[in-house]
Amino acid sequence: MSYITFPDISPDLFMITIGDFHFALRWYALAYIAGILAAWRIMALLVRRQSLWGGRTTASEVQIENLISWLILGIIIGGRLGYVLFYQPTYYLSNPAEILKVWQGGMAFHGGFLGVVVVAIAFSKQQKIPFLATADLLAIAAPIGLMLGRLANFINAELWGRPTTLPWGVAFPGEAAQACATAAQVCVRHPSQLYEAFLEGLVLALILAYLALRKGWLTHVGAISGMFLTFYASARFIVEFVRQPDMQFITAHNPLGLAFQMQGYGLTMGQTLSLPMIAFGLLLILSAKKPRVST
Repeated sequence: MSYITFPDISPDLFMITIGDFHFALRWYALAYIAGILAAWRIMALLVRRQSLWGGRTTASEVQIENLISWLILGIIIGGRLGYVLFYQPTYYLSNPAEILKVWQGGMAFHGGFLGVVVVAIAFSKQQKIPFLATADLLAIAAPIGLMLGRLANFINAELWGRPTTLPWGVAFPGEAAQACATAAQVCVRHPSQLYEAFLEGLVLALILAYLALRKGWLTHVGAISGMFLTFYASARFIVEFVRQPDMQFITAHNPLGLAFQMQGYGLTMGQTLSLPMIAFGLLLILSAKKPRVST
């Protein structure tokens, strides 16, 4: 069987050791930093081009700088609480001190998304900016960070996919990744992190850029936000079919790791959380209106 051997890449970009002190910059941390900086730059460029907004009120460059601090809190707190509540509530209720140990891993996109929504609402209210103007900015800026995050997941050899016989399958290292291995061959899995990086990152970024810069969608209140929600959640829903679910959902009676099932059919947790995003995104697109500009 043809497959791709996982590249020998350290999860640490570099490490500094001074006596008993150790500091390592991990690719995942770098992805967060680079994604936030990219979002800052993209939003600053967009607000400079007021012609794109068709007279809509939006943030200034100074306000964008303030927004970045809010976003960092929303992403980290929301992402962590989302993982705790959506994926392992029983464990963390029994071990509440573990919730604070974010360096041990455990972040959820849907939680981070809700965290960003909360801080965006608070920021918009404080700065007297329409919420959907802030949301449209964030929607265009987000895909680059999403792509970098998924690439970091791949480098960390985590969040891999289900077993596959396809020639581009990857033999990820680690006992958990090799759980389906046999004496005759290694366990080969879908590189679902790369599927998500491509669809939820690169493709979504190009679509939103085209709609905003070429088709004037920023003049329609909430349209860009709606497209972001619809496309991201649809892509995530599809990739979930080949993505390995979290181990706590997998049992002898539920080998597919479905969060909800009935008569042999069901949805993973990622698919379940994506459905309301698709519905709300479509609603935003259908209800998007071009603002009236007074003359």
